[in-house]
Parts: sequence; structure tokens; C-alpha cells
Amino acid sequence: MENLRVFLILLLTLIATHSKAHESLNLISGFISPESVVQDAKGDIYVSEIGEFNKDGDGKITRISIDGKLSTFASGMDDPKGLTFIGKSLYVTDKNRVLKVESNGKWMVFGSTMAFPQTPIFLNDITSDEAGNLYVSDSGNLSAGGAIFKITQDKKITLILNENTPEILAPNGLLVVKNDLFEVDFASGILYKINLKTKSILKVAEGFGGGDGLIKSGDSFFVSDWKNGKIFKLQRNKVTLFKEGFTAAADIALSYDKRSIITPDMKTGSVTLVPIH
Repeated sequence: MENLRVFLILLLTLIATHSKAHESLNLISGFISPESVVQDAKGDIYVSEIGEFNKDGDGKITRISIDGKLSTFASGMDDPKGLTFIGKSLYVTDKNRVLKVESNGKWMVFGSTMAFPQTPIFLNDITSDEAGNLYVSDSGNLSAGGAIFKITQDKKITLILNENTPEILAPNGLLVVKNDLFEVDFASGILYKINLKTKSILKVAEGFGGGDGLIKSGDSFFVSDWKNGKIFKLQRNKVTLFKEGFTAAADIALSYDKRSIITPDMKTGSVTLVPIH
């Protein structure tokens, strides 16, 4: 019996140690207001760090290598938020402009304030379609005054929808699926589907709190709730709680292998890989 008791203690210790090691691999800390994440084909994760809000020049993009090491990829930004790759170029929303960052970390302004059809207030998320067009959300004052823009590769910026459409309050997370643009609103917590040809807007689901990030895996959507630190799952028109315990779950991304939800927690300064299955 004594040998059995010792064996069980050793077994439980090994399980606990393995669990802690696994957890440490899935959570990385040390960021200052991380807002958005994206992963490239090599496995490196890029994190936008706002730094101090409204302090120009202290924002940056940090790269997490596949071995977990952190390095500064690009710096000198203002309040960088949404991230998306087109080829090897990384596009970033930065307050009232859009930046293009090359693979060497050097960046340029791709869409300036004056080029927008209406003055941007709070550019937030950014996504792209297969043709290389960018879609950018402007969250306005986070309760009203929002808009959604399209930017072509020749830098032509057009307005898709703004506050003249009643549903558009503070658009945040964006995702293109075929001919539709899905958008979750930070103010209302409602997920909408916008037909990119007709610009008609349809409510898909609600109850997402302070809707922030938006991804799709298989037949399911996942939406982060910044205000309440949660991730929700939408499958077959049913909304369920998928993960909680964050302080401010920001702009999530689907990992390149489609197995995890990469989740920046803005207030705790961490990035967590949450397994989908």
C-alpha cells in the first residue's frame, strides 16, 4: 500500500508539472496593451502593442517566434490595432491612418487621413479579401459615429457604410466570407452580414457584449467580448460561451494551423493560445 501511495503521489506530481508546462507554452506575457494578433505561415505571431493610449510614437509590432522569443518587428507607431497579412506585407490600423509594413519591419503610410472620404476617428480592425482589397472599421467614439471603409491595392478608399445606416454604431471586428463582410459592433454586441455588392445589412446574431475580434473556423464563428473578457461561439444560429476568464479579450485571430484562437488580453498584457478542439 505504501508503494502504491508513493506511486500515486509521483503520478499526480508529473500530471501537475506537465499541465503547468503546457499552460506556460500557451500563454505569453510582457506586452503593453496588446490589441491584435496574426500568425504567418512560418508560425511566427505578430502582436500590435498600443503602448500608452494617445501617446504617439510608442506603439509597435512585436514578433513571437515559434520558440516563444519576443522581438520588436516594427516600432515608432502611434496606437496600432488591427493586423492583416497580404502576401508578405503586414497592414496595420494606426489611429486615423493605415500602415503597410514590409518583411524587414520598415513601414509607410498606406492610407492617410486626408485620403478617406470622411475623416476617420478610431480606425480599429482590418481584414482583406482574396483580391487584395482591405476593409477597415472605424469605431467612432465607441458608441456612435462609426464607419466601414474599403481600400484597394492602388490606395483608393471608398465608404461602405457609416452612421447613416442605423445598425452602424461602433463597428469593430471584420471578416470577409465570399461576397459578404461580417462585422461585429462594439456598442451593440450584434454580428451583422453586409453584402458587398448591394451593401444590404442583415443581423446574424446578438449577445456578444463589447464585440471585438471575429474569426471563422469550419461552420462556426468565434467573437471576443472585450468588455467582459469572454469568447463566444456561434454555430447554427446558436450563441454559446466558449471561453471566459480574460480581463479584456481583444482582437482574436485563428492560428495558421486552425487549431487555436490566438487571444490578446489588453489589460493583462498577455497573449493566449486557446485550443478550439
